[in-house]
Amino acid sequence: MALSSISKLFSLSNSLKATPKFSTLNSPTATATATASASSAEQFYTHLQRHGVNNIEKTLPSVQAPLDFKCVTEVLHRCQPNQSQIGLRFFIWAGLQSNYRHSSFMYSKACELLQINRNPGVVVDIVEGYRVDGCVVSAKAFKVVLNLCKEARLANEALWVLRKMKEFSLQADTTVYNVVIRLFCEKGEMDMAEELMNEMGLSDLYPDIITYVAMIKGFCNVGRLEDACGLVKFMRGHGCMPNVVVYSTLLDRVCKCGSMGRALELLGEMEKEGGDCSPNVVTYTSVIQSFCKKGQTMEALEILDRMEAFGCAPNRVTVSSLINGLCMEGCVEKAYKVIDKVVAGDSVSYGDCYSSLILYLVKFKKLEDAQKLFREMLASGVKPDSLASSILIRELCLEGRVLDGFCLSDEIEKLEFLTSIDSDLYSILLDGLCQQSHLVEAAKLARLMLKKGIRLKASYSDSIVEHLKKFEDEELLKHLSKIGK
Repeated sequence: MALSSISKLFSLSNSLKATPKFSTLNSPTATATATASASSAEQFYTHLQRHGVNNIEKTLPSVQAPLDFKCVTEVLHRCQPNQSQIGLRFFIWAGLQSNYRHSSFMYSKACELLQINRNPGVVVDIVEGYRVDGCVVSAKAFKVVLNLCKEARLANEALWVLRKMKEFSLQADTTVYNVVIRLFCEKGEMDMAEELMNEMGLSDLYPDIITYVAMIKGFCNVGRLEDACGLVKFMRGHGCMPNVVVYSTLLDRVCKCGSMGRALELLGEMEKEGGDCSPNVVTYTSVIQSFCKKGQTMEALEILDRMEAFGCAPNRVTVSSLINGLCMEGCVEKAYKVIDKVVAGDSVSYGDCYSSLILYLVKFKKLEDAQKLFREMLASGVKPDSLASSILIRELCLEGRVLDGFCLSDEIEKLEFLTSIDSDLYSILLDGLCQQSHLVEAAKLARLMLKKGIRLKASYSDSIVEHLKKFEDEELLKHLSKIGK
């Protein structure tokens, strides 16, 4: 086979997109569903065009068509970009129907299609439109509007909607206040958030766990740690007992602010309180990560002892954080000891721990150590994960040690582990083997790619063909031409 033909074949084959053998979108059931949704959307949209925006809530029930996500989405599509008010009123009406409920994704989609972020005034116009039309608006309708404000992060508009509820003789409940409070907390306007929380008491409403968690996050994010800690004590005095979510939220924010002394005090309070306040693996891991980031791995190891004494088993994230901290300080031997310790507790496997260690050895430029550990894992039957395998082989290729990378991938294949490496690495390896004239290994890799159905990346085909011009290996060319098909 001529090399010029091979080159053309590579260019052609890699420009083609793989075509699936079948698609559920073309199945009779899927087609029927899509047709039904399109038909429903057509009926609703035609009705909206015929009756306009005025009092459409009274006439929409006359449309005898089913509502679903696709139908609502299609109607909103047709209403953009010049009929956002009609689309929004349809969306609010749809959210009130007993046989349909908006998902969080639907709220996101509605904000996108109706461009509410760019035109927040449409929210005001809708509520004013209800007032002008004399519509009877329910509290649930206001909640749909507020959920749109939440999705679009419109704090001021959400507050305006909250205030307008009184004009419709409606009383806001805790859920409504929580939406608005959370928006102001995320915006960092804690004075307004605090004012709204205090306002709840004047309306015989009581903040719940959701309110307090939002407030605690907000105070921590603006650096008001004392106010955040004080809020936990305030909760107790008002009949809302803090739980692990509240404490963990506060602890995480305190750790991120670097106040490790206060973090240890909070952890001690949680351990002492017990019950619903007992720290979990996420709690302990958060403290461990913070100590490691500050270069205090000895303190982090003490937290590991503390969590095990409390009966809380570490997970892979916990161990990975410790390994990262220890490798950063050059304490690789201590990392091995930590791994032996946690594996003995049966909460994490050697495969997971060693895979994490390989990642950090590569990260901190200890490639020889990483390669040695990898080979020891394979020799002892410990399975490395896909990420560790791919990262190590890629790094070897970047260092020009393509043959070493190939040998590792070959060993994985021989042991028949389920571990796989990134598909693009096969092309990188093949390119490197050809450049370094390892044609026997290149042919072997080509056969493997053919067997696995791994296509050669287009960006490497020209380079491979260019290097093969120096060699006349018909067998290799035969395998490579098949990979491209």
